[in-house]
Amino acid sequence: MKINWGTAIVIAFGLFMTFILYFVFMVQSDSKYDNDLVVEEYYKHDARFGEEMERVQNAEDLKAKPIVTAGASGITIVFPTVFVPINIKGKVSLYRPSNKKLDFEIPISLSDATTLLIPKKSLAGGRWDINMEWQYEGKSYLSKETIYIN
Repeated sequence: MKINWGTAIVIAFGLFMTFILYFVFMVQSDSKYDNDLVVEEYYKHDARFGEEMERVQNAEDLKAKPIVTAGASGITIVFPTVFVPINIKGKVSLYRPSNKKLDFEIPISLSDATTLLIPKKSLAGGRWDINMEWQYEGKSYLSKETIYIN
């Protein structure tokens, strides 16, 4: 049986479509390729965008800002000494862009020192996006940082 050009093109298209459909099926059914949204409630999050920008601006307007550093013991967040540590309330959200299952939050609870330590044992190596939402004397602040852990 002799195959002409028209038949060969139809066979090639058929094989290509089969490959693409197989690839799409494998990616959709394998949990390794998780394709969730970055934010669970996207529209609710977007509706509060103006409030978030106001908190970010409050943090930018500070003369002395919190300092976030990655060290051998973990991530250290040092609040300026002008703040009374016991009056700082809020939370630190650590977001891992590559794996949603590693995300977690830590409440900000300071007693005497102005330093908050997040131990390295709870952090996997790689990129971490850190969102600090905190309040001090009735004013809300939001600081965003990106840290790389070795």
